[in-house]
Amino acid sequence: MKTKKFKLEAGQIVQLIAPMGGCIASDKITVEGLPVAYMYREEPEFEHDSGWRFFSGTETQEYADNSNNLAIYDVNTIANYDPTIIPYLELEEGVELERTEATDKFIVIEE
Repeated sequence: MKTKKFKLEAGQIVQLIAPMGGCIASDKITVEGLPVAYMYREEPEFEHDSGWRFFSGTETQEYADNSNNLAIYDVNTIANYDPTIIPYLELEEGVELERTEATDKFIVIEE
């Protein structure tokens, strides 16, 4: 397995939010540097899991199904990649959000 080359180096990560645990994010964000376009919060799956999942919106189902393309990060790490997610991080489990076209705002996706 090849080593991932992250867009941000460890020394570039600063504390932007209060600790809230881990999340799952796509390499499209952490390796390719794309902004978060789709995020949702589900029931936590592991100890210290915030339930947050972050995607660029460009992932195919095949890409997302390959666990090598996703990893567990501290939510603060993803906030460093895309600070526009910060105002939404306190939303409850079950929420699904999508970035509105050409803005830094997210809207709740109604079921």
